[in-house]
Amino acid sequence: MDKVKGKELEDSLTFKWRNAWEVIDENERKKVFQVNEEYKEFLDKGKTEREAAKEIIRIAEENGFVSLDEIIEKKIKPKAGSKIYANNKDKSVVLFILGEEKLEKGMNIIGSHLDSPRLDLKQFPLYQEEGLALLKTHYYGGIKKYQWVTLPLALHGVVINKDGEKINVVIGEEENDPVFFITDLLPHLAKDQMAKTMAEGITGEGLNVLIGSIPYKDDEIKEKVKLNILKILNDKYGITEEDFTTAEFEVVPAGKSRDVGIDRSMVGGYGQDDRVCAFTSLKAILDVEVPKKTAVALFVDKEEIGSLGNTSMESKFFENVVSELINLTEENYSELIVKRALANSQVLSADTVAGFDPNYPEVLDKRNSPYIGKGLVLVKYTGARGKSGSNDANSEYIAKIRKIFNDNNVVWQMGELGKVDQGGGGTIAYILANYGMDVVDCGVCLLSVHAPYEIASKVDVYMAIKGYKAFYMA
Repeated sequence: MDKVKGKELEDSLTFKWRNAWEVIDENERKKVFQVNEEYKEFLDKGKTEREAAKEIIRIAEENGFVSLDEIIEKKIKPKAGSKIYANNKDKSVVLFILGEEKLEKGMNIIGSHLDSPRLDLKQFPLYQEEGLALLKTHYYGGIKKYQWVTLPLALHGVVINKDGEKINVVIGEEENDPVFFITDLLPHLAKDQMAKTMAEGITGEGLNVLIGSIPYKDDEIKEKVKLNILKILNDKYGITEEDFTTAEFEVVPAGKSRDVGIDRSMVGGYGQDDRVCAFTSLKAILDVEVPKKTAVALFVDKEEIGSLGNTSMESKFFENVVSELINLTEENYSELIVKRALANSQVLSADTVAGFDPNYPEVLDKRNSPYIGKGLVLVKYTGARGKSGSNDANSEYIAKIRKIFNDNNVVWQMGELGKVDQGGGGTIAYILANYGMDVVDCGVCLLSVHAPYEIASKVDVYMAIKGYKAFYMA
């Protein structure tokens, strides 16, 4: 009898996070695999922040969202259920579905970021060295530099030529496209390189992209290979060397996202930090009709380099758009209403977190790490060392989110970013919290975060959509 009582007591008092695959039924399992086909397509179409923003706007318009500029121009009076989007310089986007309550009462906001670690071309990148043409790069964000070498690469970008024409360029993604590489030393000659630390073995200035080797046939030309590359670019895109100065070119891993595992339970692909949260929050808001509070899907740029710049969360873009909406929906506009709308809002800062990796258990706290396949992750705090730079969410708000998820059968877990003093990181959470909003980080955990290819569980992607939708409807 004591043993029976002990088991009953254990069941009633202890808690373990659930594996989502073991919880869902066959109908949901089919939905998991179906939605992840859409997710892979989204990843492949949006390898840069510009491409992701364009794809989000395309999908939003197909689902009835109207540009804020059009609403202002046509003097349309928005109402509950109105679907509105705003585009910030083709790099960040925000979607609104107006709720039954006035904006002054606050919004339910899910904020993610569209930028991912990459290599940017320098403003004067093309040069020739000993019969090879190369491109100088400047790394953006935190992929380890040694991970870039000997990897098939693609070039994505936009050029503004001397006539002001915008030219989009993508090379390396189609089956018959060429790809590019950053070379590495053969181990036979790498004695000195291998004696260095991993951080020093490949340098930032050494991340030069190999782009060609055929010389232009003219003995009077000194840099024949470089000229041949310029001619090819000019013939296809009308680009001259000066156009590089007004271009934004990004070097990213080439190729499509793929299923991972013999059971196809995971997705491997570039840029899942943080486009997994962008995709899931987009899918969630598309399923919302007329929410009680205004539902907002916010997609920003520049998070990977500190959220600075006019397309980042630190910019006034979101605040300005909210001001415009209040001006459209209220008879008497005031800054006080804007401040109330922001302060009364609640936010899920949708960003990824490192999942427990059996290959690297020494840097992770097994009891407090999130796990692949165990659902959407709440992260109470990020930061480094003594929570430095963190938005530390309060208990009342976490309890509210917990209830929303539990009431809607969302499989979720809590986690943090590694062991104390091991490292750290941050999100856009603290910026939104500056308005007085309740904010907690909430996203999908990945393996190999900030690597050229990251891994997510398909069931976690599904649970993120389910959880985000429940939040919007709360």
